[in-house]
Amino acid sequence: MNRRPRVVIAGLGDTGLLTAIHLSRHADVVGISTKPGLVSGQELGLRLARPQEWRRSYWISFDRFRRLDGVRILHGTATGLDADARTVRVQAADGAIHDEPYDALVVATGVSNGFWRTPEVQDDDRIERELTEAHAQMAAADSVIVVGGGAAAVGSAWNIAATWPAKQVDLYFPGERPLAQHHPRVWESLHRRFSQRGIGIHGGHRAVLPDGFDADEITREPVRWVTGQPESVADAVLWAVGRVRPNTAWIPREHLDARGFVAVDEYLRVPGAAGVFAIGDVAATDPLRSSARARADRLLARNIRAEMGGGSPKRFTPLSRRWGSVVGVQENRLEVFSPTGRAWTIPAWEALRPWLVSRAIYKGIRSR
Repeated sequence: MNRRPRVVIAGLGDTGLLTAIHLSRHADVVGISTKPGLVSGQELGLRLARPQEWRRSYWISFDRFRRLDGVRILHGTATGLDADARTVRVQAADGAIHDEPYDALVVATGVSNGFWRTPEVQDDDRIERELTEAHAQMAAADSVIVVGGGAAAVGSAWNIAATWPAKQVDLYFPGERPLAQHHPRVWESLHRRFSQRGIGIHGGHRAVLPDGFDADEITREPVRWVTGQPESVADAVLWAVGRVRPNTAWIPREHLDARGFVAVDEYLRVPGAAGVFAIGDVAATDPLRSSARARADRLLARNIRAEMGGGSPKRFTPLSRRWGSVVGVQENRLEVFSPTGRAWTIPAWEALRPWLVSRAIYKGIRSR
């Protein structure tokens, strides 16, 4: 009897989870996750300002995903890869270590970037405690500085100001405008709204980052600037400076690029490692590592099936600009920007969310 291929997916964040969903009916899928559910790195501002809303869409236990019913999930972390033997070494949350065999391996371990994107093994209690503490710290502050010019920083500044209108919120970024990896139209669309809400906008400020700094907490110390401006002070300082670190310490150096991201070809395959693929922020597809945001999960599932003899592979085409929502859902409306900077709005989001998110994207999520 021919057995089904075994696909191991290291990392069940946003992209790894979707890849598992697409493959669950075609292979025996094993997922390795440091968390007991999907704990998304998306929407930092919503997570800090309105955590109850964030929980609903971005923290979902694995047993609620219908398409994961046949997937074996290991709560732990990958600690080693033997590409010749086709095994991944796994350390479980209880400390037990074993080698997990695979026919195909998907590296989707993502990156570390502050307290909201960490590779540490966590349980529900720790996730809840850290979520609550960060929200309480932000709620107690009369003034907030957000350092960074990417979508996480811009979205955080907006959501904090929108949730607590009495707070003084200031956004500091190094360039002439934030969202430099988006089309210029995106910031043009948002700039006036930020000014009207009273958010301070400070371009040309590059912060001093001490050695070893990893943005793993909200701080209170004055922020100093390499660019020479006077120190800036607030009750809470949120660091969203994009200093990402790939979670690849477990992967042999010959499979990584100079910065430690996983080297891949145009089919998301890892050269020199038969049966190994990578996707998401950990994969060195292009300067933007856009497979994390270009819905490449479906393409990768297709290519893995082709590797197993089921059709032909398809090339991944990187995006030239970042796209998507920047400030998240506001007043029951979701604004999404295209790669060309054009915006469209999804109204009545709460009514549409179960259809667009639960059914269309995740193929079914059970209610609690």
